[in-house]
Amino acid sequence: MNILVTGGAGFIGSHIVDEYLRLGHNVVVVDNLSTGSRQNLNPKAKFYHCDIREGQLTEVFKKEKIDVVNHHAAQMDVRKSVAEPMFDASVNVLGGLNLFEQARQHGIKKVIFASTGGAVYGEQDCFPADENHPTRPLSPYGISKLVTEKYLFYYQKVHGIDHVVFRYANIYGPRQNPHGEAGVIAIFCSKMVAGQGPLINGDGKQTRDYTFVGDVVKANVAALEFIGSDIFNVGTGIETDVNTLFHKLRLHLNPPCKEQHGPAKQGEQLRSVISFKKIQHDLGWKPGISIDEGLRLTAEYFKQKVVSP
Repeated sequence: MNILVTGGAGFIGSHIVDEYLRLGHNVVVVDNLSTGSRQNLNPKAKFYHCDIREGQLTEVFKKEKIDVVNHHAAQMDVRKSVAEPMFDASVNVLGGLNLFEQARQHGIKKVIFASTGGAVYGEQDCFPADENHPTRPLSPYGISKLVTEKYLFYYQKVHGIDHVVFRYANIYGPRQNPHGEAGVIAIFCSKMVAGQGPLINGDGKQTRDYTFVGDVVKANVAALEFIGSDIFNVGTGIETDVNTLFHKLRLHLNPPCKEQHGPAKQGEQLRSVISFKKIQHDLGWKPGISIDEGLRLTAEYFKQKVVSP
């Protein structure tokens, strides 16, 4: 199978590329390297240094005879989306539309799309939230992801392009960039291996559903065989607070590190956790890596990154 992975030099996308290649697929990567890294690129994949908003995308589709599009390229920084909503929409909405139009024009019949759980659902009414939970995004980022989901619904109904939408929980693991749009785990790891004490926002009791990137890869493999179109949460259904993350990571990386708290982030969601029952039933997927094991693997990656030449 010929698979195009947008954002394939990024944190999640590069892991997916590696596994698709390992399974014998031909993989084409499109990435503008704004947040992705050449170090993440698998040399067996064909790489195009290209922005999904640009006309060069046409040449990729013409040359590569793509069967499936796996769309992970995105503006992923929630704070940046608030500061620059037009930029966020240009990448996430217009970039997605450019990609879907190319898919339509070149006869692609399947798109796998990386959406978001917490940012799409907003403040939750129930815990964990399933896919029928009301969508009330509180950031331009969440809005742009939801809008893209709606466009995929349109392309399926009108043009027959099937889609698998994954609403991700908080994904973490090796290769996550501790700068830019990074999650708290990558930031904590980066600070601790540098001998610094990370700052915990507020009282540290805010919870998220932390899901290991290796499990996310398995969901993207399962999606290749799924027939039809649907939306699935990808998470663990388990809440972990920031204080717990700090103490678990400190054991691996910097035991003397002291717990420090700073001001709470204004408007920060207090709880976010999503159900995986639907994807377990329909795709046979469930999380396999516990938070303890995932944090250990992530900590080892950051330690090795520091000692590597």
